[in-house]
Amino acid sequence: MNSRNIIRVATAATLCFLGTAVVCGQGASAPGAAGASKIAVLNVRQAIVTTAEGKQASAELQTQFAPRQNELEALNKQINDLRQQIAANSNTWNDEQKARAQSQGQRLAAQLERKNNELQTDVNDAQGEVVDRIGRKMMDVLDRYARENGFATVFDSSAQSSSIVYASSSIDITQEIIRLYDQAYPVKGGAAPATTPKPAAKPPANPPAKP
Repeated sequence: MNSRNIIRVATAATLCFLGTAVVCGQGASAPGAAGASKIAVLNVRQAIVTTAEGKQASAELQTQFAPRQNELEALNKQINDLRQQIAANSNTWNDEQKARAQSQGQRLAAQLERKNNELQTDVNDAQGEVVDRIGRKMMDVLDRYARENGFATVFDSSAQSSSIVYASSSIDITQEIIRLYDQAYPVKGGAAPATTPKPAAKPPANPPAKP
């Protein structure tokens, strides 16, 4: 959850599906566009997160996972506080006190790591569902646009497997697809602004050393 937009870290499997769908040549062109050979590029990742639906979904996911994110941050702070206590009392605590604090720190660190992994898995699953939902509808918009405008092939410039080295801005249809998508699938109540999520808490790199 450390990206500027929570949906930007969509699962690789979903983006792979989208990339495959985009790169495929379009079918028969619209009447009057026979023999079309025009090509275009579309940044699928950017298009998905920039649609009104994508922005709204990002804000909703941020709200959904905020309580668990706050829990991780509180747990991380508890671990750091305990480390400071151990360091400050290294010369005054007896062996039993040090061992008790050390054991507590290890339990908290294990709990933090487990909860952090669970959160990341749930975030990835939720992101994948959103990207898949928007992506499938976007393919319908793209297919219709390509047929009506005589595009034979549209390449996904955001795909990891993309071999595109250069593409003129004149053949980039990303903004047009975003506009058409928002027209076809308007969000209710307007798109909520996407917020910047805080980085997920991480287990301490150096847990308190045993005395």
